[in-house]
Amino acid sequence: MLGLDSPLKAVARHGQQVWLDQLSRTLVASGALQRWIDDHGIAGVTSNPAIFAQAFASDAAYAPALAQLRAEEPDLERRFERLAVADVQAACDVLRPLHERTAGDAGFVSFEVSPRLSRDGAGTLAAARRLWAEIGRANAMIKVPATPECLDAIADAVADGININVTLIFSPRQLLQVFEACALGLRRRQERGLPVDRVRSVASLFVSRVDTWVDRLLPAGSEALRSEVGIANARNAYALWLDRFGGSEFAGLRAAGARPPSCLWASTGVKNPAWRDTRYVEALIGPDTVDTVPDATMAAFADHGQAARTLDATLPEARATLAAAARCGIDLDGLGEQLQAEGLAQFEQAFERLMAAVA
Repeated sequence: MLGLDSPLKAVARHGQQVWLDQLSRTLVASGALQRWIDDHGIAGVTSNPAIFAQAFASDAAYAPALAQLRAEEPDLERRFERLAVADVQAACDVLRPLHERTAGDAGFVSFEVSPRLSRDGAGTLAAARRLWAEIGRANAMIKVPATPECLDAIADAVADGININVTLIFSPRQLLQVFEACALGLRRRQERGLPVDRVRSVASLFVSRVDTWVDRLLPAGSEALRSEVGIANARNAYALWLDRFGGSEFAGLRAAGARPPSCLWASTGVKNPAWRDTRYVEALIGPDTVDTVPDATMAAFADHGQAARTLDATLPEARATLAAAARCGIDLDGLGEQLQAEGLAQFEQAFERLMAAVA
């Protein structure tokens, strides 16, 4: 690691927060998370069922607490939550000084509602409210999927003052729906006479997963588009964000201290070994955004990443790439529905592994 010279710290100078896409008991207790913050400027942590499934399988630090919970908590889902919420609270406490120093703009830790609720908006809202209260930290974020059934829950949670990380976004249509849900929540909160200056939300757009699918669908002769559409989709998402929140429509909320939902780049690990291992992080650096990075990619960028403002440098070229992909038959909005369903299925499978691990 490169200490004060870490390329990750240089990313922050371009206005982007880098969050670690990893959470475990040992990560916090060993001081490793604090070192990522101190040495590399890491500004947040995300988790999901797959991350906790891996943590429970590989981290022996859970054994004592799990043995106790097996004796006193019969409900498997509550057993998991009691383990995981303690980790989220501990990570929030480590990141609290950053959260306070930035007036609530950074230092968040995300925890996801049960994937079993992904098509149940009312259940998702109830779970978000309960988990927010149980975690009891101002720098927690509750993750909610961007399914049509959960859009109203997202707006209601933001109106309640709950920080929300909207996950499993793949297409422009899904992204714009999430933008509107988050903005609606802020408007409702303001109309109730409640403060809007400390409520934060992020819209998590997946990047490399788009390329994995698109590359399978591209016809022969379109090699120039391979592993480029995911990046172009993210750059176009940033342009949509600028259009939606940069003008007069959001001005009243902004004057009251509200922040629009930030674009968050998810799935930024490289799945194609032919590509540079830091390419997705390097291609999407820009202001007012977040990149949540898996630990292997984070270590690679800390070692040899190159930090430069790249996100909005070639927006016309990004739109041209998307237009070329459309001419090849790629329907990103349609593909987004497939990818979201696949992502939900993967999280549900990981959640069932979690239930087996705590049984």
